[in-house]
Amino acid sequence: MPLVVKESDLIDFKGSKILLVDDDRLNLKILCGMLKDGGFELAEADSAEAALVLYDKFKPDLVLLDVLLPGMSGFEACRELRKRHGAQTAPVIFITAKQEAESVVEGFNVGGVDYIMKPFRQKEVVARIGTHLEIRLLSEKQRTLVEQLSRANAAKNKFLGMAAHDLRNPLASIRGLSEFLRDGTVGELTPDQLELINLIHQASQNMVELVNDLLDVATIESGELRLALTPVPLMELIEKSVMLNAMEAVRKKTRILFTECAHAPVLALDAAKIRQVIDNLLSNAVKYSPPGSIVRVSLQPTPDGGHAIAVRDEGPGIPEGERDRLFKDFGRLSVLPTGGEKSTGLGLAICRKIIDAHHGTITADNLPARGCEFLVTLPKN
Repeated sequence: MPLVVKESDLIDFKGSKILLVDDDRLNLKILCGMLKDGGFELAEADSAEAALVLYDKFKPDLVLLDVLLPGMSGFEACRELRKRHGAQTAPVIFITAKQEAESVVEGFNVGGVDYIMKPFRQKEVVARIGTHLEIRLLSEKQRTLVEQLSRANAAKNKFLGMAAHDLRNPLASIRGLSEFLRDGTVGELTPDQLELINLIHQASQNMVELVNDLLDVATIESGELRLALTPVPLMELIEKSVMLNAMEAVRKKTRILFTECAHAPVLALDAAKIRQVIDNLLSNAVKYSPPGSIVRVSLQPTPDGGHAIAVRDEGPGIPEGERDRLFKDFGRLSVLPTGGEKSTGLGLAICRKIIDAHHGTITADNLPARGCEFLVTLPKN
């Protein structure tokens, strides 16, 4: 569709293709006369059947379609066009002498965008055509922009994954070598040297965690997340996670208590991914709760036959006005970890994507007294 944006920002639709469909030759002649000065490329058909054939050859930018036609009606022709071409169908403006509400509604229901009433008024005809051609142009620009953004996002994810993958091995080596030095394998260190080595180890550990999170995000957003579903004893999975995180919680004199389910459900899950979610929720609960807190974990059946994992902490909760950041990439809140721990802002976003892939839900709500509850629901298999 050739067009030029003038200095006045008005769009010139010269060259736009319009298909005129009417069995009355006089109506076609009148419409052609009204549109001849607009620089449009026009094609004519005197029946719906002929219009359907001509549409594929002419590829119009807009269709003026009479409602009452011999054989197939205009409504039926519009429905057929939508069936064949879907969202790519050119806008259809119906031509009619009827003004009954039912007829108008039917036209919109079959996919029409507007009506032109007989007898024709040139200014109205030209204005309606211009409006819908502009809407079509803007829709095409929007679709092109979305496609460009999708390609750019895919390229970004590919680059992010490659960069993170290349960084992970040297960072893991730095962490391993710092542990080697810290343990005194190559000789005793002075207090100052030990402090520096501990700083190197902590910084490298933080970087490894960030790189792993970036790899997870790149994998998920590229559509390459593949779930390895196997029968998983959910309670045993939670118990292992609680045991591991309880060892880390001891440093803050925090306890993790697990309330077991009355029965041991076995669900088809990706055990490693669900374990990653539980570990993240427990780690966050310890991270944002004050030292000496109790983190409570429970597993309960849901009314629809699924199961819910609840993690309750004693932290400050979710600040008002910040809930929308919670499950977004790099969505950090204003509250800070109580022990100076680091946060990438990616953990909860990854959790949500993993749970979405399992067709479950993850939510967070502040508790009445203090703290927050994260609730993960997994559907029945």
